[in-house]
Amino acid sequence: MRRNEPSEGGQTENRIARELGWVAGENGTGRTRIPRALTIAGSDSGGGAGIQADLKTFTALGVFGMSAITAITAQNTREVRGVHIIPPEMVRSQILAVAEDIGVDAAKTGMLANEDVTVAVAKALRETGITNLVVDPVMISKSGYSLLPAQAQKAVIRQVFPLARIVTPNIPEAQAITGMTITGLKEMKEAARRILAMGPEWVVLKGGHLSGEAVDVVSSWDRMLEIVSPRIETKNTHGTGCTLSAAICAYLAKGMEPLEAIKFAKKFITWAIMNSLPLGNGYGPTNHFYFVREGDVEVTVREV
Repeated sequence: MRRNEPSEGGQTENRIARELGWVAGENGTGRTRIPRALTIAGSDSGGGAGIQADLKTFTALGVFGMSAITAITAQNTREVRGVHIIPPEMVRSQILAVAEDIGVDAAKTGMLANEDVTVAVAKALRETGITNLVVDPVMISKSGYSLLPAQAQKAVIRQVFPLARIVTPNIPEAQAITGMTITGLKEMKEAARRILAMGPEWVVLKGGHLSGEAVDVVSSWDRMLEIVSPRIETKNTHGTGCTLSAAICAYLAKGMEPLEAIKFAKKFITWAIMNSLPLGNGYGPTNHFYFVREGDVEVTVREV
C-alpha cells in the first residue's frame, strides 16, 4: 500500500463518522472527533433509567458518554428498594476529572439526590464552564419513590436552573416547581413561563401525564411551541424522562441548536416507547436501540 492511500481502517472510520454525524477534527489532525456528553445522575440497577438509560441513549446516537454518579439505587421495574447517596465531593471530583481531561460538549443532570450533592454539582459546573446543560429535575420515580427532598428541590431551582440551557420537567415536577395545578395546555404554558423566569434558556414541559393528545410545551422567552406526537398505550415507560433529556443532550453535543435538538429527541423517545421492552413485572423500559435499526417517526411542531 502506498503511503498516501487511505487504509482500510481509515475508510471504516470515515464511514462510521458519516453515519453517526461525528464532527470534523480539530488542531489540524484531519481526524474526526466524536461528540462528548456527560450525564450527572443516579444509577438504576434495573437498567431502564438513570445513567444506564443515558449512556445507552448517548451510544445509540453516536455520542461518547461519560458519567458522574450521584447516587446508587436498588430498584427494578416495580420498586425502589433503597438509595445510597455518593458523597458530594466525590460527585464534584467525577465531573472535574472528565471535564479537565476528555472534555464535555454537552451535559445533563438527572437525580441529584439531596441539597449537598446539588450544591456540589452546581459548583463543578461553574468551575468547568459547562454551559450546554440539560436539566431533568428528577423528583419521583416511576413507582412513586421520592428521589429529591423538598430542600434539595429549592437548591436545584436556585443553583442549577440558572446554569441550564434546557430544563425538562414533567407535569408533577412542574407543579412542584411552580406551585400550580396543571390540568391542560393553558396551565402548561403558564408554568413554562414561570420556570423560564427561574433562569434556563428553554423549557420543555412534558404532557405525558395528561389524557388525550400527547403534547409537550416548548418555550423560550421569544417562542412558544407545541410538539405533538402519537400517544402510545403502554405501561413500559420506565426511564422516558431520562431518555428524552439524554437525547436532547446528545444532539446538543453534536452541534444542534436547542429547538432542533428537542425535536429530534422527541422523535427518538417516541420511537423508543413505541418499541418498548416488556421486561419485569412492573413498568418496563423503553427500547433505546430500536431507533438505530428502524429509522424515523413523525412529530408535529406547532407555533403558538
